[in-house]
Amino acid sequence: MRELALAWCSPLPPTRSGVADYAFELLPELSGIALLTVVRPPGWEGPQPSWAAAVRWSEAEAAPSGVNLCHLGNNPYHIWIAKRLRRFGGVVVLHDAVLHHLLVEEAAAEGAWDRFAQELEAAHGSAGEALARARRWGFSGPLDPFLFPARRALLRFAQGVVVHNRWQARTLREELPSLPVARVPLAVAELAASDGGGLRRELGVGPEELVAVHLGFLTPAKGLDTILRAFAVLEELKAPVRLWVVGEGVEAAALEQAVERLGLSQRVRLLGYASPQRLGEVLAAADVGLVPRFPTAGETSAAALRFFAAGKPVVVCGLQQFLEFPPEVALRIRPGREGAVELVRWLGFLAENRQALEEKKRLAKQFWQREGHEPRAAARALVEAVAALVQQARAAGKPWPGAARGEARG
Repeated sequence: MRELALAWCSPLPPTRSGVADYAFELLPELSGIALLTVVRPPGWEGPQPSWAAAVRWSEAEAAPSGVNLCHLGNNPYHIWIAKRLRRFGGVVVLHDAVLHHLLVEEAAAEGAWDRFAQELEAAHGSAGEALARARRWGFSGPLDPFLFPARRALLRFAQGVVVHNRWQARTLREELPSLPVARVPLAVAELAASDGGGLRRELGVGPEELVAVHLGFLTPAKGLDTILRAFAVLEELKAPVRLWVVGEGVEAAALEQAVERLGLSQRVRLLGYASPQRLGEVLAAADVGLVPRFPTAGETSAAALRFFAAGKPVVVCGLQQFLEFPPEVALRIRPGREGAVELVRWLGFLAENRQALEEKKRLAKQFWQREGHEPRAAARALVEAVAALVQQARAAGKPWPGAARGEARG
């Protein structure tokens, strides 16, 4: 067996980022099957992982040793990776199909508004350039990033891209037909946990009550307004359904105020940030996950997969990449007010039909296992995908610097 040399660039814990969590679940598996160099994020002082001795470490400014594997997400934790991609090229692992927020944060941090305008023009023509000029002076709308996703601004520096869902793959092939695209499962591990009974008792939940959990960074796009509308109705109906919200973010204070205003303090618990151990307990205690994200950045939802790994169905907005989850385990609602009504119906149905709920739990776990999201399987799929992209480049007469292959270790 021969291995591909990879220079891994992503956020790492203790950064509270989904991509950082993904990296620490996947890197131990990659270290055994790839010639792996992990690039330290600037200023990073993280925990020493158990697999640290099995990889090389490099600085962000250093030229890549192997394929420059750049993980891009739509937040400021990826600014240094965008710079590295512009400088060295490489393969992008695209976690979000919208990169507009990332470019805005970079421009604001550096005062590089002229470059921002040039990049939006490269991505969206004169309309993008005009939008960038308006943004510079504080004029923007909530849907601007989704209407002008700006992915071309950074993907033009890539020799290949890896995505985690079919919607992203299809969108990129239509938008950038000359850019090689590969799709692999998103790595999401099953978290160790108890049976969840202890946490339910701690939080005062009876055995007959349904526990719904929202998991993730709290932003307006995560569907929290829809969820609270639904729970206000459930409160009126005296339905045996509880809500736990796990996460932190810009909406945390507003969410707490809304819960108080709606009189939901006995039904809704805000649990804040959860360590992996605590999160495992929450998932074990949950009955159903809530992931009604809208608008969407095209991401494969790590939160949804985390629920599936724990054997729990989820409620999602039925659009774009979320339609790739089977409807038996991903219960679909519409965005907005209609979605709140549909969420009430789903939660009421699951609370009253425990046999149907248990069957959906079984199918959810089965789906996670079948689709290859366990980190060991996902790591092999990623290595194979990057190797195939390198071979495509070689066949086209475009070898990448540092993309040589080395002999396997063992």
